[in-house]
This record gives sequence, C-alpha cells and structure tokens, in this order.
Amino acid sequence: MTLLQTAQKGWLVVVVHLLTFFPIWAQETNTVKLLDKTNSFPIVGATFEYGQQNGATNDKGNFQFAYKEGLSMHFSHINYGKWTLDDGEVQQLKSEKILYRQKTIVNLYPVTVIALRPDEKPSEKVKLDYQEQLAHDGAAVLNQNPALNSIRKGGNYGFDPVFRGFKYDQLNIVLNGAQGATAACPNRMDPPTSQMAPNMLDRIEVLKGPHALRFGTGFGATINFVPNKLRFTEKDALYGRVSSGYEGNGTVFRNEGKLGFSTKNTDMAVFGSWSQGNDYTSGNDQTIPADFSRGSFGTNLGFTISDDHQLRLSVIYNVARDADFPALPMDLRDDDTWLFNARHDITFDNKNLSSWNTTVFASFVDHLMDNLLKPLDPRMLNARTNATTYNYGGRTEGIWNFEKSNLFAGADFRREGAEGTRVREFLTGPNAGRTFEDNAWQDGFITKSSVFAEYHFKPKNIQFVFSTRLEVNAADINDPAEKFTEANGEARVTQFNPSFSLGATKTVGEKITLGLWLGRAQRSAGLTERFINFFPVGQDPFELVGNPELDPEVNNQLDLSFQWNSKQTSINVDLFAGYLQDFISSFIDEDLTPRLPSSPGVRQFVNIEDAYKAGFEVNWKQQLLVGLQHQVGIAYTYAQDLERDEPLPEIAPLDFRYVLVGDYMKGKLQPELTFRHVLQQSRISPEFGETETPSFSLLNIQLACQLTKEARITAGVNNLFDENYFEHLNRSVRGNNTPIFAPGRNAFASINFVF
Repeated sequence: MTLLQTAQKGWLVVVVHLLTFFPIWAQETNTVKLLDKTNSFPIVGATFEYGQQNGATNDKGNFQFAYKEGLSMHFSHINYGKWTLDDGEVQQLKSEKILYRQKTIVNLYPVTVIALRPDEKPSEKVKLDYQEQLAHDGAAVLNQNPALNSIRKGGNYGFDPVFRGFKYDQLNIVLNGAQGATAACPNRMDPPTSQMAPNMLDRIEVLKGPHALRFGTGFGATINFVPNKLRFTEKDALYGRVSSGYEGNGTVFRNEGKLGFSTKNTDMAVFGSWSQGNDYTSGNDQTIPADFSRGSFGTNLGFTISDDHQLRLSVIYNVARDADFPALPMDLRDDDTWLFNARHDITFDNKNLSSWNTTVFASFVDHLMDNLLKPLDPRMLNARTNATTYNYGGRTEGIWNFEKSNLFAGADFRREGAEGTRVREFLTGPNAGRTFEDNAWQDGFITKSSVFAEYHFKPKNIQFVFSTRLEVNAADINDPAEKFTEANGEARVTQFNPSFSLGATKTVGEKITLGLWLGRAQRSAGLTERFINFFPVGQDPFELVGNPELDPEVNNQLDLSFQWNSKQTSINVDLFAGYLQDFISSFIDEDLTPRLPSSPGVRQFVNIEDAYKAGFEVNWKQQLLVGLQHQVGIAYTYAQDLERDEPLPEIAPLDFRYVLVGDYMKGKLQPELTFRHVLQQSRISPEFGETETPSFSLLNIQLACQLTKEARITAGVNNLFDENYFEHLNRSVRGNNTPIFAPGRNAFASINFVF
C-alpha cells in the first residue's frame, strides 16, 4: 500500500468515527431564523431542545438542527415564554426556514387576542375561515367575542364598540400601539374602529381593564389593532392574496387583496378593499335602510437599514360614501380619512438595553353628512354638517432586559381637535327661507403629554407586573360659541392624571395559571364631553352640551383570572369588579333652551359621585372525538349608577356562544356550527329612555373547503331560522322609536387565493 493510500484510509477512518460520534453531522443540517412577530427583528438567546440536540439563537436569530422524525421541539426565552412545536410544525419549520414568535408580555394581562391570519399559509393547523379580512369595519370583527358589543345607529356601517359597559373615550383604541383617529361626526358615524381596515391587520389585542398603560390610558380596556408583520426573505419573493365575498340579504359585495414584494432588506406591500351593500330585510320581512359603500387602500413599507436598524412606513386612505343611518337625523354622505405612520426600531448589543422604538403618526378625517336623501314627510328643513378632525403625535419607548426582569419606559404626545358647522335651511314654518349655522365643535382641541413605565419581575413561577402612566391633559376651544360660553364660562383647563396598576400571575403545576390585577386609571373628558355645542348625540333626543369643568373620572378595578391548559382542553375565566368615581354622565338642565324645536330639552355632561361594574367572561375550548372541537363563550356585566340608584345605560345582557368545528381530510374540509343565545335585558335606565330588550337565539352554519394549495372557499347561512331580533345596544329609528332590527336569514359565500 502506498503512502498516499495509507493516508487516505486513515482520514476515512477518522471521518467515519466522527460521524458516529456526532450523528447530527451525518444528516442534513437546517438553519432556521427566529424572528419577533411584530417587528421581524431577530430573537437572540432563545434556547431550544430537540431530542439530543440543544442550543441557542445567535445575534441574527439563527439556530441549526437536524430533523428527527416524530420528535417535538421545545423553546424558551424570558420575553417569549416557553412553547413547543410538534412534529408536523417542525417539518413546516424545516421547509419555511423562518419562525415568528409573539412576545408573551401581552399574554400576562387579562387579554383576548383575535387573530386574522392574513399571512399564514394554508396548513393543517390553520382554520379556513378568512371572513374577517373581508369585513369593512374593524368593530364587526370584534363582535365575534361575546364580551364585545357595538352601538349601532346604521344597518351596515359605523359600529361603535362597547366592552363591559365602557364605550367611546373610555376605550383606548390604537393602531400598532400608538396611532389614533378622532370621529368627526358628532354622532360618531365614523368611530375610530371604522378606520381600522381588517385586511391590513394581523390581529386585534383586547387588553382588559385599566392595567395595560404602555399604549395609553386604558380606562376600561385598550384595543390594539396590530398590522401585518414585516416579511423579509433571503431570496426575492412576490406574494399576495385576493378574496371576494357575497351576502344575499342586502346584496353585499366584498372584495380585498394584497400584493407584496420582499427581499432580504425590504418589504413592500399594497392593500386594497372595496365593499358595498343595499337595504336588508329583518326576520319579519321589514326593510332596514342599510346602503353603504366603503373602500380602504394603503401600503406598508419595511426597510432593514442595517442589522440593528429597521424602518416601517404606512399610509392608509379610507373612503365611505352614502351610508344610511336610520337612527340619526342625517346620513353619511362623504367620509375621507388619511392615516400616516412611521416607526423606527433599533436593537442594541448591550448588557441590558435591548431595543428602542419611536413612532410618529397623523390622522385626518373629512366628514360630510346631510338629510337630503331621508324620506321625511313633511320635510321641514334641509340640514348638512361638514366636520373635520385631526389626531397627531408621537411615541418613544426603550426596553431593558435583566436576568429575571424587564423594563419598558418611554413617553408619548398626542393632540386631537375637531371643527365643523351644521347648516339648517328651513323650508316651512315661521322660519321658512331662513338659514342658521351651528358651531358643532367650536374648534376644540386636547393635548396629552405622558410618561409611562412597566416593570416585569419573574422570580421562579410567579411574575409581577408594575405599570404606571403620568399624563398632563390640556384642552381649550379656538372658536367659542356665545350660548356655550354663557352656559359654561371659561373653557381652558389643564388636569394631571396619574394611573397605576399592579398584577401578578402564578403558575401552579404545568396546567394552571392564576392572575390577580389591581388598577386605578384616571381619564379626563373627551372632545364631545367637554365641547359639543347643543347637539343630540346621546341615546335619547335631548340635545347635549359639553362641560369643560368636568373632573376626571376614575376607575378602581380588580381583575381575577384563571387559566387551565392541557393538550385537549383550555379554560379561561376572568372576573372583574370596578368602583367608578366622578363618573361622567349627563343630567337634564331645565335652564337651558334647545336649538331645535323638535328637541324635548337639553342635557349637560356632569360628574356623578360613584357607580360600579362587575361581571365575568368564560371561554372553554376542547378537542372532541372524530375530528371535532367545540368552544363555549359567556360574558356578563352588571352596572349600577349609585347616585340615581338605577342601572347604568347601554349595558349589554348576558351573551352565550357555542361553536362546534370539524376538521377532516387533513384540514381541507371544516364544517362549523355556531349557536348564540342572548338573555332579555330588563336592567335598563329609564332616565335615558331605555326599554327592555327581549331574548333571542341564533344558529349559523358554514363549510370551509381547501380546494387547492392556493385556493379555499367558504359558504354558509347566518340566522338559519330567520329570527327577528335586535341587539340591546341598537339605537331606535329616528322619529318612530322602532328598533333597528338585525338581518334575517342571510346566505353568504367567499373565495380566497393566496400565493
């Protein structure tokens, strides 16, 4: 044997022994990137275990493993918790090379997360219901949860969310944790949720109670609309989807689409949606005015400037035309809204300081409403209101990571304002031929300057969360109306609002998690409560006048949560009780004269000394046999005005939901049945003209089918038994006190393509 042959044989023996000693080297090695779901930054220092293999992600979020059939992969990270991928998910990870993970911080709170799944590829783990993307109103998506209801003044548009009886400015509604929008219509035809286009969102986080203070003063809750995550790919890639849907009752057409292009350092995506519908019929064949046209168009642009810097830009344009509002004296004629947002993220190679993000935003609403198409007989006057609002500001926040704790601290600023004039042209009566102008908003504005901090501390199996926000709230009007000044005097006011929360979650064994939260949030009055100028914007026809001297209202709330999770079952129970001080309400003032002859009088916003709310939410999911899964949801709120000694108004009754879902042919066929029962609401407020609401039951069915890898179709029937019903929070038709009945039997179908 030659010297060369001997050497070759020796090296071969060495290699064989090495492969025997390190079996992973003898198999295909997969390199995978672990990224934050919100900003697509690498998750550094996450540990994993996969059979005999283990390790941690590097500074680029990468780790390597060799696939082993039948094994599960376990992960752990202080900010992202512990989670497991089963064998099927590991195979998917092996193919896609990227794994996104949402921070567990949101899961510490009493929270509901509504996932819209816009970017997920069809797989055996993904439910085939993509109806949420086709919705034209963000609040319509929220209503799938029994704890969330909506005040409805129209049949198909402008749903205003209510959570545990909290509404309007008591709910902190933000886009991506920072941006807001201000309703221009005094009657809130265009609430902030109507500007949140579902097809541009990844999920909606409902952070319950006054505990999550990072994103604003969540007096009753914070509703955070989270946009699609940025998508960076090693190779240039074109991606997108297109969806179309139809509803028979009301002839509603919905269409939406997305087209994007991603590279290693850029992600450029454009979105679009258009929906329109006509009047629908209720269960008793009554025609409900519900015409509307709605479009949303926008773009999300993401840039990786360097390994440490990332920039995200978004522009959204929303348009609405000719939407009917039978409960209001006018209909929406035109609504044009622009939302601009820029966010910069930077990560640090620092012992403690992990990252810093800064957001600047601006929202502008131009809204026109009139009564020209309303069937008025006799028509005594023509009226129109053109109103505009602005809402702009910025937010900056740093994140520090320590061995057993995290600190979030920052500051934010927001300014919002509104102006608009109602023009009344009298056609008959003593004022025939005369025109009057009413200053709706008086060019009022509010500025909020705040600092906030949130500290997470986790010794062993219990985690504490301390949260605080300190806000300086200043408000004034630039164009005061004479009658308003006579009723109120000085309009300029500055208030200091401290808010605090302390929470703890404890893990008991492997399945049970207990939570206790104590919070105190203080909120100054909003633009309507301070500056509205003799407009009928409440539940009854009384005109409302603002009160700049309102004291801030305070919510002292206790939340208890219980979670039990196993492989087949998940149970979540939330209990809450809140004592409200200086609660903002309204009283009839006999000394004030209404502007409209048809108004019975004038209410003025005032503080009432105290009130309280208590209630619960229950959610239970369980895997059954033969591919079935069921889910039960229950929500109830009890609220009492202690000063008047009567129930608080606009509190939804107990709501029960039951969903039964099948999963067959490896996820390609999914039938679903939904039953809903709502109890009678007899706890009403006579002071505000409420009437009792009867109970009702609904049954919906649908079938989702994966036609191909790219295409899926969904069809079904809502309100199968053609129940004639209306929600307690539906306003009554203006003039005849008839409730706005919900749609009767309604067949629908949608198709979705993903590439």
